[in-house]
Amino acid sequence: FAFKLYSELVKTETGNVFYSPYSIFSALAMTYEGARGKTAEEMKNVFNFPESSVLRPNFAAIYNRINRAAEEYELRTGNALWTQKDYPFLEEYLKTVEKHYGGKAAALDFIHEAEKSRETINAFIEEQTNHKIKDLIPPGVLDELTRLVLTNAIYFKGDWKIAFNESLTVEEDFWVAPDVSVKVQMMHMCPNETVRFNHVDTGDLQILELPYKSGNVSMLIILPENIESAEASLTPEKLEEYKAQMREERMGEICLPKFDVETKYFMRETLSNLGMLTAFTGEADFSGMTGGRDLFISQVIHQAYVKVDEKGAEAAAATAVVMKLTSVPEAKVFRADRPFIFIIQEKQTGIILFMGRVSNPTV
Repeated sequence: FAFKLYSELVKTETGNVFYSPYSIFSALAMTYEGARGKTAEEMKNVFNFPESSVLRPNFAAIYNRINRAAEEYELRTGNALWTQKDYPFLEEYLKTVEKHYGGKAAALDFIHEAEKSRETINAFIEEQTNHKIKDLIPPGVLDELTRLVLTNAIYFKGDWKIAFNESLTVEEDFWVAPDVSVKVQMMHMCPNETVRFNHVDTGDLQILELPYKSGNVSMLIILPENIESAEASLTPEKLEEYKAQMREERMGEICLPKFDVETKYFMRETLSNLGMLTAFTGEADFSGMTGGRDLFISQVIHQAYVKVDEKGAEAAAATAVVMKLTSVPEAKVFRADRPFIFIIQEKQTGIILFMGRVSNPTV
């Protein structure tokens, strides 16, 4: 799903792209639990949901792994259901979502207090994301017809296993196009001879894995010669193929621009384009939530933030790399001075917490 969504977003987004596949998957998995018939079938195809007997325990295991305590980094996620008070949601649905997805239900009064309800939900999300995601739901989105809002928030902050040296950060060119450059703050790392990084150079692209402290989370940086052709061919299978080719190598120098990206996507059209059509119409069947066919999805809103600097990354997400000692071979250079794709992943599960593209670090 992460790659399907990426392909759809870059069709219309010419600049930087950033989102959390995990967060979107979480919120829609809770929705899927109440979907039936054609509505459920379309959602299953878009998100590649397995059968409930597989989806529920797998999701619960991942949710618990992400939220377990870690001294070296902060990574947490939370699901919530905001229901219209006194509206007859099925107890079985609410229990299922809480048990398997950690989604606790809270009753609000959208009918009489839509604006106050919006502020309550936004304040909750802001707190869960360490004040990085503000005003997730804009004014006017909730009204007296709103019956249910499902939210997921994810937050990641981690220090690099090996930090970039702040004194080496200098203004350099970043080539947003072959003949167009902008000035960026370029970070530099010159690791000592004993340190190894997972790396591959296929000729068409390089991939470098930068681990965060603890090694459970890492950032994969995909640096292609041509960003458009790389995006056109990037699939989960292709990424796994590249990862299988990665070897621990000595890097003489690693150059990466400082960047922070904030995005907001209204995803109704995007998800419809991917094949999730019925859920947004009057034909929707979410009878697993209420017993009747009275609900449909009006909008899916996703907001994400990432900041990468010499110390590490802060995102509403996370990733890791392991280093071992070998003999001292020729040192490679990794220089991200042109558009690149990045992925923050949880190593053990392979879950993509965040994914994005940096087309211009100055925007």
